Amino acid sequence: MPGKSLRDRLKNGESLIVAEGYIFEFERRGYLKSGSFVPEVVLDHPELVKSLHEEYVHSGSDVVLAFTEQIEWAVEGGADFIVAETFGEFGEAMMALECIQKYGNGLPSVITLSLPMSMKMFDGVPIDEACKRLEDAGADVVGLNCGRGPTTMIEPLKVIQKACKGPIAALPVPYRTNENQVTFFSLTVPGTDKMAFPLDLSSCYCTREEIRKFAEECKTLGIQYVGLCCGNAPHFLREISAVYGKPAGALKYSPEMEKHYIFGDEKKNDPYYTDMYKNKLTQAQQ
Repeated sequence: MPGKSLRDRLKNGESLIVAEGYIFEFERRGYLKSGSFVPEVVLDHPELVKSLHEEYVHSGSDVVLAFTEQIEWAVEGGADFIVAETFGEFGEAMMALECIQKYGNGLPSVITLSLPMSMKMFDGVPIDEACKRLEDAGADVVGLNCGRGPTTMIEPLKVIQKACKGPIAALPVPYRTNENQVTFFSLTVPGTDKMAFPLDLSSCYCTREEIRKFAEECKTLGIQYVGLCCGNAPHFLREISAVYGKPAGALKYSPEMEKHYIFGDEKKNDPYYTDMYKNKLTQAQQ
């Protein structure tokens, strides 16, 4: 809603859908080098950067992030705010907040942390204490980003929510992390001992249904700043938009399997289609 600030929207109980993951998406598309992750695409193909932002907005993102690293300017409608994403160190997060407060001209701040394998940051601060201290120091939104997938992010979110009074952020990676492989850095390619990160993470992708379930859990918890981080794609974000009731343009093109030539209601009992499908399966198995 243009003209409404971040603080106003969150205070009124509104939710913001947030698309991140630009670096991984451009690497997959062949416009950014895995390893260095320097976003040369901003200079080489600015039209593609603009287009990807538009794709995410089309899929429901309320927030357009500048394509930079760690501390980012975010523009939402007519209101600006600053996002600082930190990687495992509470001290780093507090320094980012202090910089925003000193140089950000009074703009609202969103401070998110990437939680390691345990419930503590690398510098030993428990995640609930870290978020509470950031909130007490003036952060408008605190929470988690990156590192953990939907399955292993929910419980820490509950812990943070008990400690904090204000809006919580939840931006996991869309990969199947689990209790033994808590972050996507520890995932292995299914059926092997090979590390999936960073080049084989596609073997560990969540399904759309899993992303939708995560969004439903977040909505039940009252998470107001929700989205996806590294590995995000527009079809995943559309699932979150649907759960949160966002009027995303991409929802017009949501799946309608009842119209499918194999699975559709009008065709599933038609011998022509069922026999054809069986024949295709038989051929594929030979």
